Amino acid sequence: MARNLHVAAAQLGPIQKTDDRKSAVNRLLALLRQAAAKKAELVVFPELALTTFFPRWFVENISDADHWYETEMPSPITAPLFDEAKKLGVGFCLGYAELTPSKQRFNTQILVDQKGVVVAKYRKVHIPGHEENEPDRPFQHAERYYFAPSDEGFGVWKAFGGRIGMMICNDRRWPESYRVMGLQGVEMILCGYNTPLHYVPDPSQDVLQGFHNALVMQSGAYQNGTFVVGVAKGGVEEGVDSLADSSIIAPSGEILAKTQTNSDEVITAVCDLDWCANYKSTLFDFDRYRRPEVYGRITGQRGAILG
Repeated sequence: MARNLHVAAAQLGPIQKTDDRKSAVNRLLALLRQAAAKKAELVVFPELALTTFFPRWFVENISDADHWYETEMPSPITAPLFDEAKKLGVGFCLGYAELTPSKQRFNTQILVDQKGVVVAKYRKVHIPGHEENEPDRPFQHAERYYFAPSDEGFGVWKAFGGRIGMMICNDRRWPESYRVMGLQGVEMILCGYNTPLHYVPDPSQDVLQGFHNALVMQSGAYQNGTFVVGVAKGGVEEGVDSLADSSIIAPSGEILAKTQTNSDEVITAVCDLDWCANYKSTLFDFDRYRRPEVYGRITGQRGAILG
């Protein structure tokens, strides 16, 4: 009997600086209801789904940015999302900025079950961008100023009848992200992202960003025998155009569903988690064919060494 998990990718259009959290939560609620009407059991929202992508601005005193962060989850403002999920019997995955009691700042994603209970938390490992103000840029990409890279690594959790992992945005570009979860038997990876379309040295190459987005997630899915759900916040946000192209990808690397707009949109797919075994055990038999004794360089150094 198939282990089917009906999953939804709930893409968001832009959230502007003047949009408050209540309006963002109302949009998430609308998407959650649309997904539930389509019989989805798990709804995946984007990275930083409660606010605009604030790392595009720089503030001299980082405490002036505290209002962008969540200090509790659920909070009074986000509680309706948890309540509605419990009422509908639908779980969800949500990305947001986290400020801990010890004043650590993380780019965070949580997994919430059908009872509205947080069952897992992931904090972004690969933080892109820069740490200092670079005023000559058309907009900042100061993620490394606003967020600490997590040392917690890539977990896999038993939930929704399978083995679920999470990653955020830039994590999807690193094969190590998928492999560490693949070695834990992951069957579905949930990934929220915000990807500006003009963050390349040569703007004429913007067309490649959609290609690269699909390439890394499809190859990661195929090489590790797992479903991947990639969900964007797209459209023109505060003058910056961002990639949409949310998709649900099979362990074969095939795209099962993909958004057609750069606005709020729900796509769904029924994912047979048993399909993963065809790739994990039959095509890529890790236990038989992997050679970790010759891969030491992967964890032994960071940048390329030319010799």
